Amino acid sequence: MKIEKDINDFDALGDNHVGTSTNTPLRADAFNLSKEEKIDIIQDDVRRIMETLGLDLSDDSLKGTPNRVAKMFVKEIFAGLDPNKKPKASTFENKYKYGEMLVEKNITVYSTCEHHLLPIVGKAHVAYISNGTVVGLSKMNRIVDYFAKRPQVQERLTIQIVEELQKVLNTDDVACIIDAKHLCVNSRGIRDIESSTVTSEFGGKFKDKDTRREFLDYIKLDTTF
Repeated sequence: MKIEKDINDFDALGDNHVGTSTNTPLRADAFNLSKEEKIDIIQDDVRRIMETLGLDLSDDSLKGTPNRVAKMFVKEIFAGLDPNKKPKASTFENKYKYGEMLVEKNITVYSTCEHHLLPIVGKAHVAYISNGTVVGLSKMNRIVDYFAKRPQVQERLTIQIVEELQKVLNTDDVACIIDAKHLCVNSRGIRDIESSTVTSEFGGKFKDKDTRREFLDYIKLDTTF
């Protein structure tokens, strides 16, 4: 009875898209295997899944799928699990004394829901106020991409982006808003194709109502060219 209750609890947790930690849950031995070893193991597991579903893997269209999926998992959509892939976000002295808000909006987010391993697709808007250092604009995009490329919960992703930029810039004055569609909601379960999920994390000066409003107003600006 306890096992059945635990399974039901886990199912409810996943269906409600609840995360358990602001850190991505990783085992202590997460990096003991090489990428090649992980690919070999994963492709065997994918093959078993496909065969269990009744698919004929001798078919030309299917026989390469286990290897393709395994390489995609390790080298692409879950590459953000590899700490060696973490972007080196060099900072520079704010010599031009720019003291206002800097906003990088409409950063494309491609992530994967950790409950059903289905895509999360949307946009991130990130801002900070310099306390003496600045970071290259593309590094903000790369930080978003790095933390997105792992099994995720959108709330955790939002927090991880803010915490990383706070460390890089040595300031609490960082904010992030993500607006994304979850295919685990859009394509299964309730199948609501119109809904999206919005999450936010505000640090330092962004907790002030007027500063937060300024950030939101920048996001609304029409910047199509």
